[in-house]
Amino acid sequence: MPIYEYRCQDCKRRVSILWRTLAEAETGQPRCPRCGGTHLTRLVSRVAVLRSEEARLDSLMDADSLSDLDENDPKSIARWMRKMSKEIGEDAGEEFEEVVDRLEAGQTPEQIEQEMPDLGLGDASEPSIEAD
Repeated sequence: MPIYEYRCQDCKRRVSILWRTLAEAETGQPRCPRCGGTHLTRLVSRVAVLRSEEARLDSLMDADSLSDLDENDPKSIARWMRKMSKEIGEDAGEEFEEVVDRLEAGQTPEQIEQEMPDLGLGDASEPSIEAD
């Protein structure tokens, strides 16, 4: 069942119309669900492609996606890290964002490690549990 977007020329609103079949969408007369007008212009809609987590992670390791990665350029590393974070789809946390921001500003990973010695250790204010 396709959903098409239209611009109603009568009320000037953008509307979505669900058609039961592709044939109905091609031959049917769209009617604005807001004002009932029939002067609608079909718009180009965004398309969403669903991919599995495995497919998203595979795309990160594809040689083509790594072709513009320059390990000697902090800004290039930051771009790749943002892309990786977006593909994973989870919030990586404030520490991750700070590291990427610093890379985008031109700091090297070594400089970041020197300025953020507790990087990756979690909250330094929490006491650690030591085994006996």
